[in-house]
Amino acid sequence: MKRIVKNVCLSLTILSLVPHIALAATKGGESSEQFDWSAVMEAIILVESEGNPRAVSGNSVGAMQITPILVRECNNILKARGSEKRFTLADRYSVSKSKEMFLLIQSHHNPQNNVEKAIRSWNGGMRYSKRATNGYYAKVMRRMK
Repeated sequence: MKRIVKNVCLSLTILSLVPHIALAATKGGESSEQFDWSAVMEAIILVESEGNPRAVSGNSVGAMQITPILVRECNNILKARGSEKRFTLADRYSVSKSKEMFLLIQSHHNPQNNVEKAIRSWNGGMRYSKRATNGYYAKVMRRMK
């Protein structure tokens, strides 16, 4: 039940986001392409699926438990950037494509490369509640150490 509530909250949050036309500029920090997200992504994979790329929980699937709404948001970002690339729902089962989606979301919604924001928003959406994401944040941080 808790997982369903999480997925519904994440879906509603992502749906409420307005696609941006221009790339968000970083302010003195590294771009997401240069920032090393590998430790964060690996920890999220362990927390979400214990590394199982075939994991399914409701409409969240794959190693990073990606929802159809997140795939749609990634495609909206790509479209706004003028890219012809698009992700499919099947791409959620690919660890490498799931990581690409994570990086795309971070580059668009977290250009400051804030690790805490990345972890909490992956769990609770872009308008996450700190209180509601404390447990998830703690689990991911333990896996990173």
